[in-house]
Amino acid sequence: MKQYSLVLFTLLLSVCTHAQNLGQVRFTEGANFSSFSFVTDQQIIIRLSDNGKLLEWGTEMDNRLFNYRPGQLEPYIGRVDYYGQEYDSVLRGKVKSIGTCFITYYAGSETPEKAGKIKMLGRTTLDYYDNYENPAFKGKLKFAGGQLLSYYSSYENEAFQGKPKSIGSTSLTYYSTFDDKLIRGKIKSIGYANYLWYTSNSGTGYQGGLKSGIVTQMINGITYIIM
Repeated sequence: MKQYSLVLFTLLLSVCTHAQNLGQVRFTEGANFSSFSFVTDQQIIIRLSDNGKLLEWGTEMDNRLFNYRPGQLEPYIGRVDYYGQEYDSVLRGKVKSIGTCFITYYAGSETPEKAGKIKMLGRTTLDYYDNYENPAFKGKLKFAGGQLLSYYSSYENEAFQGKPKSIGSTSLTYYSTFDDKLIRGKIKSIGYANYLWYTSNSGTGYQGGLKSGIVTQMINGITYIIM
């Protein structure tokens, strides 16, 4: 009986300490940051904006389907709960849990400039740049668990001001205003991975499209999706 209890306790501890990890970073049109995605222990993908707003959630679409697009989600049909009227006004109506992943938010009385932003996804703590930070990234996600996120400041080239600069140990670079007009602001590199794009001098139908580079690839444990 004692041995059974010990095994049960170990399993419960494993579940309770599981963190919702930062699993994906998504860009659209090769240039525009779209979302940070966290993957729960139930393999539910929860997407947030860079300022802590819940965007969508679901499960990974089967890549064998004819209409598959990288990063596209299937609707999650499990249980989703919301904060009721008995909670702080900044919490009412917000998502409280998705499956077994509980979501908490910064309360209005706690940190006014962060009020309503997501504070925890499961056991992963989220924190944000304060209002006195550089205008290009104030209010944006700063920490996702142990991952430090940085952004290009308002003093840097306008083609990539405010865009993600590093995610943990992975650096991101972009084409600048000195490059061809069709590729300005597009991803140039993510860590060791380089991206080349067709310019305005390329043939019709190719201009602005991806010339070389992988649309979906994992770098340092995070999947980057470039659409």
